[in-house]
Amino acid sequence: MLGSGLGLIGSAFAQGGGGGPVRELPPSQPTGPPIPEMEREMPIEPGRRLGWAVVGLGKFALNQILPSFGESRSSKLVALVSGNRQKAEQVAPRYGVETHNLYDYQSFDRIADNPEVDVVYVILPNALHAEYTVRAFKAGKHVFCEKPMAVTVEECETMIRAGREAGRKLMVAYRAQFEPHNVEAIRRVREGEIGALHLVTSDHGRILDPKDPADQWRMVKSLAGGGSLYDIGIYSLQAARYLTGEEPVEVFGQIVNKKDDPRFREVEDRMAFQVRFPSGAIANLSSSYSTSSVKRIQAFGEKGSLILDAATEYESNKLTLRTEKGRQEVKMKEQSQFAAEMDHFSQSVIDNREPKTPGEEGLRDIRIMQAIYRSAQEGKPIALDATGSLR
Repeated sequence: MLGSGLGLIGSAFAQGGGGGPVRELPPSQPTGPPIPEMEREMPIEPGRRLGWAVVGLGKFALNQILPSFGESRSSKLVALVSGNRQKAEQVAPRYGVETHNLYDYQSFDRIADNPEVDVVYVILPNALHAEYTVRAFKAGKHVFCEKPMAVTVEECETMIRAGREAGRKLMVAYRAQFEPHNVEAIRRVREGEIGALHLVTSDHGRILDPKDPADQWRMVKSLAGGGSLYDIGIYSLQAARYLTGEEPVEVFGQIVNKKDDPRFREVEDRMAFQVRFPSGAIANLSSSYSTSSVKRIQAFGEKGSLILDAATEYESNKLTLRTEKGRQEVKMKEQSQFAAEMDHFSQSVIDNREPKTPGEEGLRDIRIMQAIYRSAQEGKPIALDATGSLR
């Protein structure tokens, strides 16, 4: 399966799943309360905006990230990195990227000589995050990395260490923490609007399509690191962590795969997992690669509840609050969560402050998800310490 999987990934990059072979791999509505200031960076003069290089031109980069620079206040697109030169040359003029700022994966390290590039945004299969993050740090650039941060705990630690040694910043792209409805949900829970939080539920599911080049590498464990948990279950886990404001003390996971389904020879389909927090709050969470689309988060407290449904779409999410006063749909002003997170990082670099979701946040999720996998394998709960490591 590994050999055929690597064949698939070559095809995926060539057709838009990542931008080209990377390297030789082994065999008008009312608005709600204002978004917190840290989520709304003030615009700065165009000449002072930080220059970003996007690494990987798959459909996520093409359809979501590159257009979002048009809404940016502190960031500008100046360079592209792709294994498909023709694609890069077609994309570049649309965003004002000069030809001399186009790189492939072999010439990537020459970005060190480009003073226009301040930040490298890594949008590649999970197994390549560590390599290109370290190379970017060696080139003297700050790094913004897609989630999950990496495949293993050791890779995450390597990325964090490389950033420290280079004196550069690292942030993981947890876009939901910059999405207006999620930000508002966090505020209302933390301010006690639904009372003491006792239960969080969250479900994220979709159909994994082997015909989609962007999904082909996700079926290969050496490239993806895991299945639905790593890909979309991380949204469920994140929701539980940022709504409670706590870190898990225990996890319990169960994996269910459809027998003889070739999509799940290496990675899991469905993962049901429970997370327990120090306050006694419990989170019942799930991820799936074989159900119709669901992106839902719910929080239940002593005085009420709230639901985000949809919770983590790219746009048009919805927040509903239920309390003793009745049911209320909370209206929030739409803004690009992608532009917001990129601008937050740019401003963090400019101000020399820690970003909201640094590498340590990504490392914690990988530790917790690894514990969930171990729990599923051993069929018993796994205790964790405050860092997410096994007790």
